[in-house]
Amino acid sequence: MRKEHFDQISCAVEALKEKETVNAVYFVACGGSQAVLMAGQYIFDKETNVPSHVYTANEFVYDTPASLNEHSLVISCSHSGNTPETVEATRMAREKGAMTIALSNAEGSELWNAAEYPVHYDWGKEVSDSDKNKGILYGLLFSLLMVLQPKEKWDVCLKELEKLTELSLMAKEQYREQSLRWAKENKREKIIYTIGSGINYGEVYSTAMCWFMEMQWIHSGCIHSGDYFHGPFEVTDYDVPFLLVKSIGNTRFLDQRVENFSTKFSNKMLILDQQDLPLEGVAEEAKPYLAAILSGVVIREFVEAIAFERGHSLDVRRYMWQMKY
Repeated sequence: MRKEHFDQISCAVEALKEKETVNAVYFVACGGSQAVLMAGQYIFDKETNVPSHVYTANEFVYDTPASLNEHSLVISCSHSGNTPETVEATRMAREKGAMTIALSNAEGSELWNAAEYPVHYDWGKEVSDSDKNKGILYGLLFSLLMVLQPKEKWDVCLKELEKLTELSLMAKEQYREQSLRWAKENKREKIIYTIGSGINYGEVYSTAMCWFMEMQWIHSGCIHSGDYFHGPFEVTDYDVPFLLVKSIGNTRFLDQRVENFSTKFSNKMLILDQQDLPLEGVAEEAKPYLAAILSGVVIREFVEAIAFERGHSLDVRRYMWQMKY
């Protein structure tokens, strides 16, 4: 983590220490940014007694939770810093007295100015993964947890984040050949479902909604592993492709149950088992968190490979940024 990021997070942490009580934490964003924040909600919900919620920004504005007040903490995110719904949600939360922290790649943006405590993250292929959105988000979360639910665990997890860049390179190399094969086999598929649970649900949600639907125009749907047997498994067939992230955390049983059933009837199950990730040497208490980040790194390898095979750049849009909507 660069000093700039450390200092910005430290400002937010010191402000949180001054609050007498925190009645709720709200994670507020849109699209892929909302998906990234889902991990925060999961961690806070499991590690603290403070109620934690994820909101899509426009719902937060138009159907504001009654408990939003000066005792609330609102964490928002927008890569561009100019997502109108997220800017408005952050501005409104601040007006109601809530403590507002915003993550963005764009310093000086509307979101940056709307929040009390803006936090910058880097972006780009040559940038260290420790300084990208997820590395900075987890660094922020672990730092805030030191105040809300003090444990030595958070110091350990912060230290282990320093390994993220090296581990990401190892994971990319490990899955490169498999991603190329998968891309060739699936480049003409019209629909690809994603499945996951627990801390990984945000990642598979983002894969379906952003990577496949937005950036590749492939029909998709995100299925929670716990819901697979309550309707979605009826579409399982030998020629229907799925992508399953198999957790090393407490919800692994849910994912394993999906694998046990689906592989009997589908020949197109891509299973990314977090036990196969290069996590040797990572402290046990930090493994589920780093595994969640690395799963996203690996999924991007598969998505970039299929984008190449389809001749469809990840930057191409039909509607987004092309017109008013």
